[in-house]
Amino acid sequence: MAIVLIVEDDATIGGIVESSLRAHGYDAVWVTDGRTALARAATIEFDLVLIDLGLPDLDGIEVCRRLRRKLPAAVLVMLTARSAEMDVIVGLDAGADDYLTKPVHLGELLARIRAHLRRVGSPAASQSLFLGDLVLDMGSRRVTIRGTEVTLRTKEFDLLARLAREPDAAVSREALMADVWDQNWIGSTKTLDVHVASLRSKIGSGGTSARVPMIRTLRGYGYRLEIPEAGRKRQGG
Repeated sequence: MAIVLIVEDDATIGGIVESSLRAHGYDAVWVTDGRTALARAATIEFDLVLIDLGLPDLDGIEVCRRLRRKLPAAVLVMLTARSAEMDVIVGLDAGADDYLTKPVHLGELLARIRAHLRRVGSPAASQSLFLGDLVLDMGSRRVTIRGTEVTLRTKEFDLLARLAREPDAAVSREALMADVWDQNWIGSTKTLDVHVASLRSKIGSGGTSARVPMIRTLRGYGYRLEIPEAGRKRQGG
């Protein structure tokens, strides 16, 4: 049974979401402020967290950042009335895997939760993918570059794994959104660009190397994961 933490100070919304999650078989925990959420996260390994930004004690963005450090494997979903593009970018940069704007239909919220947990809980395989100096371990969901681990958020790992399934192939934005987020995604695809930018930065932080793959932008289409020729030789030899 997946354990879901709801961080929501609105009594009506919090109560409805909690009761609905329980009715659908989740172990739901509802708290109304940021400090309590952080305290609960110190003792419980939550699978998914719904975070409202307008909390009475701490800003939701700061709560998200701290939760990401405490729960590196959990899916973090922003659920807020703030809809500006900059709010979305800041939220995702703070460690969120998804950003939903209120009001959200309960059916859609449950569908997104199912999709997130399905992807996190069902790794495609337990094998490792060797992409030059970068190793993607699907079983443990770890990424290393020349033996040094690179910490990725849930969606960053999923995005890299999706691109790595077809190295050197052009993958459309629509395919990436459907496979990594949700096939019924109807919001802005800006979240894809934000995650790609973050992924590039983290892979690059592993040090410059001619054997580290790069994500190339295909304007008007999507992205392609390119493995340097030197990396191919290393794989083969």
